[in-house]
Amino acid sequence: MKLSARNVIKGTIKSIDIGAVNVDVEVEIAPGLEMSSVITKKSCERLGLEIGKEVYLVVKASNVIIATE
Repeated sequence: MKLSARNVIKGTIKSIDIGAVNVDVEVEIAPGLEMSSVITKKSCERLGLEIGKEVYLVVKASNVIIATE
């Protein structure tokens, strides 16, 4: 698989919260560090997602905003 996105992060699914239409998937990318993605139920089923499965998070954004306090 080749992608134009530069940010591809490998991780393990830690939780899957299934809603009426969407699914919130929590992925651990390093010990104690997680990212989440909201996808459709259909995509979750098609990808065969389950807790403990190794996946790749692909991040592509036009803008990255930095903030400080």
